[in-house]
Amino acid sequence: MVAGLLFLAFAFFAVGQASATRNGAQGAADAAALAAAQRARAELGPKVLAALTTPGGVDDLFRDGAVLADAHDEAADFAGRNHAELTRFETRPGGTGQFRFTVDTRTRYTVGTSVIPGTEDDHGTASATAMIELRCDLPPGAGPTGSPTPAPTASPAPTGPPVTITCDGKDMPVDPVPDVEKLFGVKLVD
Repeated sequence: MVAGLLFLAFAFFAVGQASATRNGAQGAADAAALAAAQRARAELGPKVLAALTTPGGVDDLFRDGAVLADAHDEAADFAGRNHAELTRFETRPGGTGQFRFTVDTRTRYTVGTSVIPGTEDDHGTASATAMIELRCDLPPGAGPTGSPTPAPTASPAPTGPPVTITCDGKDMPVDPVPDVEKLFGVKLVD
């Protein structure tokens, strides 16, 4: 009877070890996905502000791979800080003004030896998706349905009023440049 209870206690401990390893992988995945989205937000900010002042300038911004150049490295770094490896990194548009980052991670450590055979080689794995999204309404002509940029003319075009965008229900002029955190939200999804 004592041996049976002792085995049961060790089995519960093994389940706890496996759960802790899985939670470690999930924490690493969440951190990596958020880090990628935040890095992209930092890279995207100045480009969006330039696009807002160009009619039709936001059309392909979220499909431009150049704005995501450092996001992968940031995700790998944050996975490593959480004792995990980045095993997959995928980016894709999520809708108008949105971009998604999906990562998979694998812990560098295993569940460890326990009364359950085979756990000594099992690593924790997890997946997470973070999204960056434009929090603002675009000015007329800057969004996906905006008119194309007019051809340059011989005489200089008159300067129009400053561009104003609406973020979270508040009008915000683009000049001076607002903080990128006010323009974009970053959150875990899925």
